[in-house]
Amino acid sequence: MEYYEKIKLTARLIKESTKTLALTGAGISTESGIPDYRSPGTGLWEKFDPIKAASLSALRSDPAGFYKTNLERWTAYCDACPNPAHFALAQLEKQNLLLGVITQNIDGLHVKAGSNRVWEVHGHLRTARCMSCRDGYPFEQLVEKFRSGENPPRCLKCSDILRPNVVLFEDKMNEDFYQATQVISGCQLMLVVGSSLTVYPVAGLPEVARQFVIINRTPTPLDDAAAVVINENAGRVFTDILAELGLPPTVKT
Repeated sequence: MEYYEKIKLTARLIKESTKTLALTGAGISTESGIPDYRSPGTGLWEKFDPIKAASLSALRSDPAGFYKTNLERWTAYCDACPNPAHFALAQLEKQNLLLGVITQNIDGLHVKAGSNRVWEVHGHLRTARCMSCRDGYPFEQLVEKFRSGENPPRCLKCSDILRPNVVLFEDKMNEDFYQATQVISGCQLMLVVGSSLTVYPVAGLPEVARQFVIINRTPTPLDDAAAVVINENAGRVFTDILAELGLPPTVKT
């Protein structure tokens, strides 16, 4: 099937579905300047061992090293801007063609783009908490502590170590994940965008939907089961899908 035939089919599936959700991974944010994790030659996990760099045990055993490795990279995520794919999903939600977005990303770009229903199943970088008393902090305060020389950043209340509200390797899944597993009940169409579909349990969510479309630059393990597979940049794909639906390409809020 040629590219534009796939665009037309995807647009038709969106129009016909009465319950559509998006599942997004790191690949949707590469056009915003955020590298993904597994792409050959550019993936972050080719530079870092994830268990050593971004796990709960790494934070506990060497908190200063954990912050030295991760914090500036995460801060850069906070400075990134949404791209056309993020804005397109927000537009589809506003047009009642999309119920909401389930995202593996911690960059907050769906929220910035104007999506109202977002389940951030790996957490986010807007807030932090104490590992002992669980007192809450804005993420910016954690960054300020680190940049002022306090490594690891510590709780003002009990002096234990602070951590961002992200799901690290070895962490339990958060409440958004469990809400997402409920909201996908009865999902007729899932748009899988920029996910390698290799990290479980999130990678199993598309199979709950009646059918799903995969938009990813490289193949995934679920390609054979998908209604449509488009190996292209998400920004281009969603610009073309919106055009096929007769909608403007982006809506900035």
